[in-house]
Amino acid sequence: MATNQQRREAAKRKLERQLARRAERAKRRRIVGVGATVGAVVLVTGLIVVLATRGGDSAADESDLAIDSSASASAEDIEIPTERVEPATRPEPLPNPISCEYTESGEAAKEVSVPNGEDVSSEGTVKVTLHSNVGDIGLELDRALAPCTVNSFVHLAEEGFYTDTGCHRIGTEGLQMLQCGDPTGEGTGGPGYAFADETFDSLAYGRGILAMANSGPDTNGSQFFMVYGEAPLPPDYTVFGTIDDEGLEVIDEIARGGHDGSFDPSPGGGKPNTEVTFTDVTVEA
Repeated sequence: MATNQQRREAAKRKLERQLARRAERAKRRRIVGVGATVGAVVLVTGLIVVLATRGGDSAADESDLAIDSSASASAEDIEIPTERVEPATRPEPLPNPISCEYTESGEAAKEVSVPNGEDVSSEGTVKVTLHSNVGDIGLELDRALAPCTVNSFVHLAEEGFYTDTGCHRIGTEGLQMLQCGDPTGEGTGGPGYAFADETFDSLAYGRGILAMANSGPDTNGSQFFMVYGEAPLPPDYTVFGTIDDEGLEVIDEIARGGHDGSFDPSPGGGKPNTEVTFTDVTVEA
């Protein structure tokens, strides 16, 4: 019969093998999107597209990866860049004002009206504060980047759509972002309407960027993601503002708390171990 010492040594060797396999797989993985499956009928707005991976991992290996990353994601030693990226700017300004079209899409996860899309300003910024149980996250929304997105976000905030909701997903490797905006907390909910992308080819993502989640072209709804680190994404996600330094510090701490691995191996990440709830959302025009 194995002694306690022998069992401890065997468990240590097993953990070392798991970590080595996970490190090797991490070198071969390439994140190209963010997101989750949409709705009970696979059609609700506001999620980011699934991650794509490369390499020869088998189904069993993917299962191991989900378990391993869940365990290791609880560690506080994740690498988080400290440098913010440059805020996005449009190569050419939009007309001002513009018209926005918000079309019915799926069932609303929380009762809310459809925004008014007439005479929407494409100039100036709006400050929004996400008050949460773990600290305030300040946002600056840029109408010049995405006027229809800003108009929708402000509308949802003012109608209380985001109040008492949380963040259902965080990524700590490859794609470092916190995804929020679904009242169901499952990654399947939206506001019951959708609107078009406001993207352009020069968009890039990194620390400090605020962007919309989606489930494909022109499927924006209520879900958004806040990038606190690396984000090697194609320019398919509408950028509509930035996150202030204090807010990034709050998100950093959430990230260091890890996640439960529930979205691994694809699209990646999981529900934050640190519960995040927006207790109030304030808008300053």
